[in-house]
Amino acid sequence: MDTDRIDDAVLALLLLGRHDGDRAWKGFDWEAMERLHQKGMISNPAGKTKSVEFTEKGQRQAEELFRKLFTKAEP
Repeated sequence: MDTDRIDDAVLALLLLGRHDGDRAWKGFDWEAMERLHQKGMISNPAGKTKSVEFTEKGQRQAEELFRKLFTKAEP
């Protein structure tokens, strides 16, 4: 299993649950969320809050990955 690719997909999909600017609902695999935190992409996912905060680096990377992974090529 390629955890880096999984982390890329999770980071990109976090954009779908974005709210309040740079926060995202944390409804993904806990291990992937922890790895994203360790990579400096999101705030610490442990805790009572139901969302995490993108870091500046994480938000840029998430937007780039979302375009790369989930948008259709224009004709």
